[in-house]
Amino acid sequence: MGQVTRQRTTLDVRGEICPYPMLRAKEAMEGAALDEVLDLLTDHPPALTTVPWQAQKLGFTAEVQELGGAEWKITLSRPDDT
Repeated sequence: MGQVTRQRTTLDVRGEICPYPMLRAKEAMEGAALDEVLDLLTDHPPALTTVPWQAQKLGFTAEVQELGGAEWKITLSRPDDT
């Protein structure tokens, strides 16, 4: 069986401060397709805690990647077995 390509959506919340990065991520996760992956771009360090916490509550996993220059990408996805 071939590998399934998942839809990706990028949310750019750089320049936004709490609670907006978490609220935008929550809204996107609630409206995401089952196989959709969300990439959230942020430069607000508190979002590195609030967004993964909210993701877990909604059944998503969160992977934080440092992009450099005080910017991060938080990849949000549902586990493959959902």
